[in-house]
Formats: sequence, structure tokens, C-alpha cells
Amino acid sequence: MARIDMQEVAHSYRPKTQTLHEYALKRIHMTWEDGGAYALLGPSGCGKTTLLNIISGLLKPSQGKVLYDGGDVTGLPPEQRNIAQVFQFPVLYDTMSVFDNLAFPLRNRGVTADRIRQRVREVAEMLDLDSVLNKKAAGLSADAKQKISLGRGLVRSDVAAILFDEPLTVIDPHLKWQLRRKLKEIHERFHLTMIYVTHDQVEAMTFADTIVVMYEGEVVQVGTPEELYEMPKHKFVGYFIGSPGMNFLPCTLEGLFARVNGTMIPLDERTANLARRASGKLELGIRPMHLELHAQAVADAFPVGILTVEDQGASRIVTLALNGQMVRARVPEEHLVPQQKAWLRFPPEKTRLFADGRLVE
Repeated sequence: MARIDMQEVAHSYRPKTQTLHEYALKRIHMTWEDGGAYALLGPSGCGKTTLLNIISGLLKPSQGKVLYDGGDVTGLPPEQRNIAQVFQFPVLYDTMSVFDNLAFPLRNRGVTADRIRQRVREVAEMLDLDSVLNKKAAGLSADAKQKISLGRGLVRSDVAAILFDEPLTVIDPHLKWQLRRKLKEIHERFHLTMIYVTHDQVEAMTFADTIVVMYEGEVVQVGTPEELYEMPKHKFVGYFIGSPGMNFLPCTLEGLFARVNGTMIPLDERTANLARRASGKLELGIRPMHLELHAQAVADAFPVGILTVEDQGASRIVTLALNGQMVRARVPEEHLVPQQKAWLRFPPEKTRLFADGRLVE
């Protein structure tokens, strides 16, 4: 396994790009620790696959360096970086047996026959492929073929890193959760450096210890699922992580309060002090589950109108009208939702402020 450092990496697909704004990747400077399980999360077109291809060597960055354990590999092709890569669609040999597909990367490196048999059977057992080892890959389902592709990435124990580019796209939905858990178990057992590209936050949170969130070619936050949820450092992270995403309300700062239209929402002292030093457009952000909805007036709560109620089983999403602004609250199933009017409280310790889209801190 290897520690991977990206030093001021930027990339443009246009040969004469002048400004950083036009780059597909904008100055990525970060470290992927040896043995870490990472998810690279973001919407389509944000630069995830470009970044993964630079790590693997399929793409040379326009600027910056890529280091493996301190050695510069920026100009090296994939075969000289000792990595395994699993793509969105299965890459295998249809005319070969499942066993031979899994054994192929090891045979190419001169591994002994005994070790090949041992390693192939270990990986096949992990992925529940042991019953089809002697079958031709051509006759198997798309799910099984992608498991073979995953196995080809996992079979080598000497790789610097294993890179997954949305590998579960073709997998049947009911098997996705099982395979994500299986990959997690494999990581915990062998401590492989794994980087998993996805646009699905559930996949990211199921698989990874650390999530790297990308937006418009930038890494906007790196953290645990809890850190991304509780303390998003960018407005996009607040919107993208969680269902539904964070509420954002344009506001101004007045003492220890955020003024949203005519509503004065109390802030904790630290947030207010930080906001005084911030510049740019201010917005209040709060998670729907952190809002308190009351049937009667309570201290620091504001009257709101009930617009819609969406039942989600264990909870309900209530859309509210607050002084000309729409707000969504997540209410537990057992909590009473008033028919037309209620009172809404913003807990100061859960209320964040953002300036020009970034958390004030």
C-alpha cells in the first residue's frame, strides 16, 4: 500500500486555458493516507473521474505533482504505479473461466501456482463467487461479471492502491448494499488503500471512513460522515449531504441575531463573532432534523404556516412558510404535526452561517 500526495494538482482539457476558473480540476492539494478507505463524492461533471485518472496515471495533470510514498510518479503510466483500477462496467475475459479471470493479474506477475490458487479462492469466497469458479464468464449475469471485475482488483495484495470508479452502477439494487459492506469488510481485514468514486452519498457513507466532497473541480471538504453532516464547510456540502439537504436562508447580522426578512433568529456568540469578520453574502444554514416544530408558542420560536407534510415512514418532512421564506423540518413519526399553524425554533448550537457559500469559521 502507499501514501498518495497530490501537490497543487490542476488540470485542463483545453491546451490554451488561461484562467483557473476554466480548469476541470482547480489546485488539488491533499493526502490519501496509507491504508485509508476514501470515498470521492460529488455530482456528475465535478471532476471525480478526472482526479481518479490522475492518481492512476491514465491522465497527466496540466500542473502539479503526484507522489507515491514520497516518490514523484506524475509522468509514470498506470503499469508503473502498481495500482489496481475497477471501472464502472466490467472488464474481464468472457471466454475464460471465473478462476482464470481472477488469476490473470497474478499470472502476469509470475506468482506461483500454489499462491494463485490460495489467493483466488480467498477472493472468490469474499465475493461469493466460489460456486462459479469453473464457469465461463460469458454465461454469467451482469452482477456476477462486475463481482469478477471487483475480484480482479482485489486479488493482488501488493498494490499501492485500489481505485474504484462507480463500480456498482450495473449491480442490481438489492445487492449493492451487500457488496458495499463486503468491500468495507475487505478493507478492515487487509488495510488496503482504497479510493471509491461515487455520486451516491449512501454508497460513500457505507463504504468510507473519510469522504472527499468535490464541487466544480474543487475539493470543498474532507471529513467523516458525521463531520460533513454536522459541520459542512461549504454550502454545497450542506445541500448535497443529507435528505433533505440543509435549509439556506439569506440573512443579515444584527448583534447576536441573524435577521431573515423580519425574523430575528438567535445565534450562539461564537458564530456571531466569526460572522462579524466575514465578508460576502450571508446565509443562515440549518439541517431539517435540527429544527424544532411545536404545536404551541415556546421561547425563541416563531409562528409558521404548514404548507405540506410528506410521510417517509419513520419521519415526516414538513414544508413551512416563515415570514416569506420556505423551510423544511424533519419531524419524528410520533411527533404531532399541527394542521395549519405551528411554532418553529432554531437551536443556536445547530444554526450555522455561511458567507459567499462557505462556512464562517
